[in-house]
Amino acid sequence: MFDLLVFLLQNRDRVVTKDDLIASVWSGRIVSDSTLASRINAARKAVGDNGGEQRLIRTVPRKGVRFVGEVNEATTTRPPVSAPSEVLASPQQDIHFCTAPDGVRIAYALAGQGPPLVKTANWLNHLEYDWQSPIWSHLLHTLAADHRLVRYDERGNGLSDWDVADISFEAFVRDLESVVEATGLKRFALFGISQGCAVSIAYTVRYPERVSRLVLFGGFARGRNQRDTKQADTLVSLIRHGWGRENPAFRQFFTSLFLPEGTPEQMRWFNDLQRITTSPENAARILEATGDINVTDLLPQVKVPTLVLHCSNDAAQPLEEGRRIAAGIPGARFVALESCNHMILESEPAWGRLKAELKTFLGM
Repeated sequence: MFDLLVFLLQNRDRVVTKDDLIASVWSGRIVSDSTLASRINAARKAVGDNGGEQRLIRTVPRKGVRFVGEVNEATTTRPPVSAPSEVLASPQQDIHFCTAPDGVRIAYALAGQGPPLVKTANWLNHLEYDWQSPIWSHLLHTLAADHRLVRYDERGNGLSDWDVADISFEAFVRDLESVVEATGLKRFALFGISQGCAVSIAYTVRYPERVSRLVLFGGFARGRNQRDTKQADTLVSLIRHGWGRENPAFRQFFTSLFLPEGTPEQMRWFNDLQRITTSPENAARILEATGDINVTDLLPQVKVPTLVLHCSNDAAQPLEEGRRIAAGIPGARFVALESCNHMILESEPAWGRLKAELKTFLGM
C-alpha cells in the first residue's frame, strides 16, 4: 500500500494506469481488480482520504488514478513518519522454498513471533494473495499475532511448482514433512483446515512427538469419492470444462459452496483466488486426490490434545464429517460454529467464538 502511495506521489503529474501500477508496484505479477481496489482504498485511508470525496487520490473512469493533492518536497535527515498503528500491527511475512523428496519446490512463509504454529495447505492457497484476502487475512493475522506462523502452498498451486507428476494424498503429507524439516521445528501446534485436516491427522500419527496440539477446522476424514461418487465426478467435470475461462460462472459454483453468505466483494476475491492460484488441470487433479482421502482408521491413533471446529450448515463439507472426526479421536473437543460458510468470515458473529476457542486452546 505504501509502495503504491509513493508511486502515485512520484507520478502526480499524470494519470497512472492499472498496467503502470502492476508493473511498478507488483513487479508484473498477476493482480486482481479486487486487490488493486483494496490497496487504493487503503492508500486513501492512510492519507485521510476516502472513495467518496477523493480529495487526494482521484479515480479517472476507464483511465486510472492520480494523486491530486498538494505536495511539498523537502530534504531532511529526520526519521520517516511512522505508519498507522493498524499497519504496524501486521507482521511481515518472509517467503522461502524447500524441496520435497521427488524434487518438487514447495513455497512456505514465516510470519509473527511466539510459539510455532504450522498451518497445513488446503484447497488452493497462495502465500501472497491469502495474506491480503478478505477470506483469509483476518484469520492469518490473528494467528501470526501470537505465534510464529508457518504456512505453505501445496504442490500444484500458489507459489509452489505447478508442473508436477505426483498429486496425491501421500504427496501432500510429504510436502508438510518437507516444510517442517526446512524450518527446523522440533515441536509445534498444527492447524488443519478443510483437506488440510486429513494431512494434519496423518502427520500427527506419524510424528506424535512433534505435534503439541492439533486444531482441525471444517475437515473431513472421508473424501467425496468415499461419500458421493456422482457428486465428486460432477465437480471434477466442471473444473476441467470451465475453470480457466474469464467468465467466472464455473468457479462461482465452488465459491457458492464455500461462501454462500459471502458479500459480492468476498465472492469476487474467492473467484480470483481460484483462477490465479492454479491451472484447470491441476485443480481437477487436486480435487480428485482429496476425493480419495480416507483417514478414518487413523483417528483412534491421534494421541495429542485436539480441537475440532466445524460450521453447522457448511455446504462444502457437511457437519457430520466434523462430528465423525471428533468422535474418532480420543478426547477431542468438538465445537459447532453457527455459519453456512465453509470459512468463518470476519463479519460473522461466529468469528468471535472461533477466536475465543483458538485463544483458549492454543494459549493465544
